[in-house]
Amino acid sequence: MSVKAGKHARELLLKEYHGVLSTHSKAMAGFPFGSVVPYCLDARGWPLILISRIAQHTHNLQRDPKCSLLIGERGAEDVQAAGRLTLLAEARQLSDAGEIAAAAERYYRYFPQASDYHRTHDFDFWCLEPVRARFIGGFGEIHWLSVGDLLLDNPFAGDTERGMVEHMNGDHAEAIAHYAALRGLPGEPAAQMVGIDSEGFHLRIGRVLHWLPFPTPCNNPGAVRQALVSLARASVWPEAEARGA
Repeated sequence: MSVKAGKHARELLLKEYHGVLSTHSKAMAGFPFGSVVPYCLDARGWPLILISRIAQHTHNLQRDPKCSLLIGERGAEDVQAAGRLTLLAEARQLSDAGEIAAAAERYYRYFPQASDYHRTHDFDFWCLEPVRARFIGGFGEIHWLSVGDLLLDNPFAGDTERGMVEHMNGDHAEAIAHYAALRGLPGEPAAQMVGIDSEGFHLRIGRVLHWLPFPTPCNNPGAVRQALVSLARASVWPEAEARGA
């Protein structure tokens, strides 16, 4: 059961891109402090955030790095019946120049508007190192998950992923538009691919991000290529077809 719940929880983490960060209040001892933060996942599957040095949640994390990130399904009609994930974590500010450069390259693919914040304000990258997670998939579907149950490393993170993304955006814009159409996503502005992991890929349409799952996991670039070619030729998304939808 933990394997299935972990997969569903990981998919929620992959496809939502923002959550409520709860920290221990410095100004009001003993009280939790919640704030909304965008995130993407790093090579280890950990949430990567960019936060201001003057923000209250930053001051809180500098005092106590223990925090949680609450993620819920976007657009849910009944939030209590929808999936949600509470990720308990330890926050760490990135300080190594190589780590910061890798984080910036990755984060700005997902949130290009954030590069202006970083240049003109005092913002820093932090990663949230997961400790444990609580996943609710709906009524009665309640699970505590270990880090091993929830997270997967991204086998493509770095030069391999960047090369695949640049190739798809540069040479296969029509295929990307087709993927978006198959999933019923808006056709304008044009979709851009921003990330690839073993279980799917990420598109940005304007400022809105979407994760699209592969029919089966892809653990090497050849498998990714085969999956993307197959999807470019498909008339319906394979997952939906398999369910008879």
